[in-house]
Amino acid sequence: MTKTVLITGASSGIGEATARRLVADGYKVYAAARRLDRMSGLSAAGVQVLPLDLTDDASIIQAVETIAQRDGRLDALINNAGYGSYGALEDVPLEEGRRQFEVNVFGLARLIQLCLPLMRARRAGTIVNITSIGGKMHEPLGSWYHATKFAVEGLSDCLRMEVAPFGIDVVVVEPGAIRTEWSGIAREALLRYSGGTAYAEQANRHARMLAAADTSSMVSPPEVVAGTIARALRASRPRTRYATGGGARMILFLRRWLSDRAFDGFMRRIEKSLAGAG
Repeated sequence: MTKTVLITGASSGIGEATARRLVADGYKVYAAARRLDRMSGLSAAGVQVLPLDLTDDASIIQAVETIAQRDGRLDALINNAGYGSYGALEDVPLEEGRRQFEVNVFGLARLIQLCLPLMRARRAGTIVNITSIGGKMHEPLGSWYHATKFAVEGLSDCLRMEVAPFGIDVVVVEPGAIRTEWSGIAREALLRYSGGTAYAEQANRHARMLAAADTSSMVSPPEVVAGTIARALRASRPRTRYATGGGARMILFLRRWLSDRAFDGFMRRIEKSLAGAG
């Protein structure tokens, strides 16, 4: 029986690469995103595309009902959709902070709520939550984004214990630096919110760092993360966490062993080094 997978945020980057990888591996793949016009290539590759807006409950319900009606099963949910909105906490409007949580946390949680009955009915399934090394470490001017990723890490740990009795696995994938649209979106928000405030010097330096990081040899293509997800889905007993790509393991190792202040200093040195190269 062909296994069915739903991937969110599939119009570009990690989501698109994962959809292509899994359909090539023989899965029936549903790729969901707001931008259907950007998924014609996935349709041509045999992927089923669905409209999905994680800030719209009706859209989430419709996506899951479509899969239930067509297939009656869901073997894996890959929660990849999300974005990074940067800027000093003092500068970013609370409305934008709420939107960060709506997309990165609440939309993800609502989708899990609706997909779990399909998995419980078969007493099998895998939920893959794409967080980031940003769910374990910190940097200046990214408070809302990092808060959402820390939240998904904690949510995933609790969920893993809740659904284990039903034969359902919960896996966290923590990408490092990946070459996607994420950095450009984060830079644009950073300069919009803090480029002309008391935090302007920091904001401009951090924006230069993000731009320089995009061209660094450390940055991995999204296919690296897609390969990690494919490996987790193949495993009979997947690991609870996979750090992958773009210096992820090194950064997480340093965060584990350095004190808070020492890690603050490490991040400042990285920022100054890359910003100077920008």
